[in-house]
Order: sequence, then structure tokens, then C-alpha cells
Amino acid sequence: LACGDVEGRLETIFGRVRAIQAKSGRFDMLLCVGNFFGSTSEAEWAEYRTGAKKAPIPTFVLGANNQDTLSYFPDVSGCELAENITYLGRRGVYSGCSGLQIAYLSGTEAQQQPAPAHSFSAKDVAELKMSLLSTPNFRGVDILLTSPWPRDVGTFANSAGEIDTKKCGSKLVSDLAASLKPRYHFAALEKAYYERLPYRNHMVLQETPQHVTRFIALADVGNTSKKKYLYAFSIVPMSSMDPTELVKQPQDVTENPYRKLRKEAPKGKAPLSAEEEPACQFFFDLNKHQGKKRPSEGKERGDSQPKQAKKPPQPTGPCWFCLASPEVEKHLVVSIGTHCYLALAKGGLSPDHVLILPIGHYQSVVDLSSEVLEEVTKYKAALKEFFRSKGKRYVLFERNYRSQHLQLQVIPVPLDLCTSEDIKEAFIAQAQEQQIELLEIPEHSDIAQVAQPGTPYFYVELDTGEKLFHRIRGRFPLQFGREVLASEALLAQPERADWRQCAAQRPEEAAQARAFRREFEPFDFSLRD
Repeated sequence: LACGDVEGRLETIFGRVRAIQAKSGRFDMLLCVGNFFGSTSEAEWAEYRTGAKKAPIPTFVLGANNQDTLSYFPDVSGCELAENITYLGRRGVYSGCSGLQIAYLSGTEAQQQPAPAHSFSAKDVAELKMSLLSTPNFRGVDILLTSPWPRDVGTFANSAGEIDTKKCGSKLVSDLAASLKPRYHFAALEKAYYERLPYRNHMVLQETPQHVTRFIALADVGNTSKKKYLYAFSIVPMSSMDPTELVKQPQDVTENPYRKLRKEAPKGKAPLSAEEEPACQFFFDLNKHQGKKRPSEGKERGDSQPKQAKKPPQPTGPCWFCLASPEVEKHLVVSIGTHCYLALAKGGLSPDHVLILPIGHYQSVVDLSSEVLEEVTKYKAALKEFFRSKGKRYVLFERNYRSQHLQLQVIPVPLDLCTSEDIKEAFIAQAQEQQIELLEIPEHSDIAQVAQPGTPYFYVELDTGEKLFHRIRGRFPLQFGREVLASEALLAQPERADWRQCAAQRPEEAAQARAFRREFEPFDFSLRD
């Protein structure tokens, strides 16, 4: 059993435990997070401290969260407070005889240095992490107990009600949870019950699958609002589980809410444990090659004959985007290179929403020849420089689904409007709402390394090189990329999500194209090459 803030209401919590055990049978232990003691605990506590009363179940508690209750915890390293009631200590790991591993951290995050006795510091968290991460084949802990919530736990998740998870809780606890990968994480202090959807502990496509984490915040014992304060669960220790069963992903699993922390972590590589294998299920080993293309067969054989440039396939019918086609609206074209051209988007999200298009007929990025891909890269670099000069960053996306000619949509977003992390979170959150699995892939890899020619997919790329990818297996919303960018979270122009509602008259489009051409000219490599 796990419970939230007891706040000295010992008769209430132990009475509830007795009732549950009478109905459901015996439980192994009660884990208490938050404030175990309250300001009026003394009389009730004296009966347990003296042995007049006894807890009905082995009870393990965290330490003080304020100065007022410090005196109840005589030994900072942990001790028995009364029969069947044990204070775990300031920080550490409790290992049960069954092999169950419980990591714990007492107190709240220190707001000053040196940290008061009822608070923890970055040093406490670092030492707890080191004690576990340095053990051979560390995969995570079974349970993590903290009093504060982890900051940002609600990212990519179901609503936490009135609790703002971006402001509530501790960043240090988030860091601890991201590193220790608990299967269950319990917290309290906010007088609220919140059972977050389970989240994954690995980067899909980049790391070996791992178990999920379930975060559960519990309300205060005996609260008048009838919010849940006691949680019953059954858990088999990780050390006793079949590895395949352990890493099974539930259907409602979400992205890790602490992705940002994981990315900010030191880049030094931890050695793979004996039970882990590098992620090699795609065209090459993503860990080994770090995003470089695998050598072609010719190079492996020592064949030095130059490859013949592959001609693009011809369209089966009229194409609106092959530059030689009479269907192309040439008044929208703003730059023409050797293999690619730029055109303003018809019904764009903004006047400087552009498309990068191959001159010849290619269906997707995956199909591009090396020289076309090289020029696409040059256009991306030129647009990045151009938009940055205007205080903007670009977001690029491609939908290789129900389209016959590659269109790379490039939409600028003001730098002061949102960060690149905000953009990624907006895409991932909206994808989850529509049950679309949008996965982050390595910055230095290209789409051809995760998608074979002919595979329908959707991908997003930021001008930082960060990428999100979805392999389309069924239906897919055609306006998804525009809908996310037009949403209140980003450009706040939801009425522009459908390009057909935004199309201007031809003279206006031509004027916008001329204006863009003039401004882009200093950055346009095609005029210099």
C-alpha cells in the first residue's frame, strides 16, 4: 500500500488499512510519502511511540518537509520510530528480502545553501543517483518515494486537474526520476490525487526497449473532498521478472516527460549492460555509425567506378509540382537551383511559408538522388540564415502519404514566440491526442535510414536538426502539420489550418512572391552558383 500526507492522522490511516486487510487479505507494507506528522500529532503519536498502540502493517515513512516536524526524526540516517513504523532516512535504497528495490529521498528541494535539515540539495540527488547508476547492469528501481512531485510530470500526459505541473514540484526530483527509471513513483504534498499515464524510459528507434514508469500522486489522508489517498498495488521485483514481460509497453504509454532533462545530460556514453543490445534493427547500427550513411556496396568491394546519376521516375499523369509541367503555378516560384526550386505555398500559413521542391519528379525525400539531396540541404541552410536574420526559426515537415511529388513545407515561427522544445512538445502532444506515434530520431541521421522507399510517413525537422518521425500504417490527417503549427500553442491561427481557406487571388500571390524574392536574394546561392 502507498499513502499520501498522513499529517498525524494515525488512527484514520491505520483504521483504513485494517479495513482493507480484513476485506482483501494481508499486504506486505505501507509506504508513506509527504508529511507523515502534522502540527497536532503529539498526543496521538505518543500512544504509538510508547507501544500502547501498534501499526497493523510494517510502515515506512519519509522524513520532515518543514522545521516544525524535524524533532520526530532523531537519526538522519533512518531508524525505527515505533514498533512497525520505520523512518527510511534522508536518502538511499531499501532492499526487501524478495529483491524489491525502493529508492527514497526525504524532504523538499532546498531554496538556499547550505540546505536546511528538512531539505535536499543537488548533491543529495547526485549521490543517490551515483550509488545506483554505478551498480553493474543497472536497469532501474522498482519504486521511488519522494514527497514533492517531479516538475513537468504532466508533459505529454493526461490533465493533472488544478495542479500546474510546469510550476509545481521539484526539478531535482524530475532529474532523479529520469535517471532511476522507477516502475512506480509516489509523491504527495499537493493535496491532490493524480495517476499519470505510464511513460516510456527509452528513446524509440535509438535505445533498447525498457520498462515503463507509473507516477502516482496521492492526496492527504482523510481529506473531506474524498480524493484518493491510499493506493493498493502488486509488484513482482524487477530482478525476478522475465525481461520480455518487464519491457512490455501498455497501449496508453506516452513519451517521457523528462526528455528535455535527458537531452541536457552529459553526452558521455555509458557502457551497454550485458543484457542490452545496440539498436540495429534499421538499415545500420544507429549507435555505431552516429548518423553516417552506410558505405555503398561499391565502396565495400573497393569499386572505384563512379555511379551513374539516376534519372528521376516520370509521373504517371499531370503533376502540379514538376517544374517543366504546364500545371505549375510559376508566379509562385521564388528561386530555381540546378536540381530543386523554391516556391511560395499556395494558401500559406504566413506570407513567407515556402516549399522546397525537386525540379524532377520524386515522390519523397527517401527517393532523392545524392545530388538533389545535397541541394535540398543547401536550400535548408539558406532559409535558416534568411529566417534567423528576421528573428525567426523554421519548422519543416513532409507528408509522404496521398501525394505524388515531394513537397518540403517550410514555415517560419518567431524566435520570441516559442522555443524549439515548445514546438516539439506541441507536435508530440497533438500526435498523442490523435493516437499518432511521433518519435524522435537522431539529429545526424536522415529519413532514408528509418524509412524504405515507398513507405508512407510524416516527419518534422527543426532548423536545429532535431527530427520527429511517424510511419503511417493506416489513415492519417492530411492537414496535421498545418494544424499543429496553426494551433494556439504555436502560431495561434487555427483558422489557417486548411490551405483552401487561405488561398489569395493570383495578383496578390504574385506580389508576395516578388517581395519574398527581393528579400531572399542576398541568401540565394542559386544566383551565385
